[in-house]
Amino acid sequence: MPFHRLYVPRDLYTTEEKNAIAEAITALYEFLPKFYVVVNFINIEDGDFFVGGEKNNKFVRIIGHHAYHGEDPAKKRAFLDRYENALAPWTKDKGLDWEVQISNTDPVFWDMNGLAPPPLGSEAFNLWKAEGRPIPY
Repeated sequence: MPFHRLYVPRDLYTTEEKNAIAEAITALYEFLPKFYVVVNFINIEDGDFFVGGEKNNKFVRIIGHHAYHGEDPAKKRAFLDRYENALAPWTKDKGLDWEVQISNTDPVFWDMNGLAPPPLGSEAFNLWKAEGRPIPY
């Protein structure tokens, strides 16, 4: 469900930093099984990142999908603030420029291993979470 793509200059982050970033993003979704959260690092080659028409090797573009579908703007903003804070050690604190975009896709358009995931809080959902892997229900 949550799928996060980080477009980064090649070699910006070490393997350890990538692991820590993936863990920080996953931790934002404590109400979901960990296997729901996917984080990809997409390397951008030197000279392939431009901001304002100028080459920029200190810019990170983060596009994510959030797993909350409420309408309350304050709750949506609170999530983005938590997200920004979780990533600050690898963006703001590194002196980088960055942009975050989080979208909410209709869950009707999502399957996992060919199955529609169970509704949050349902008995089947709790079984998925307890098992730590997607299972038929």
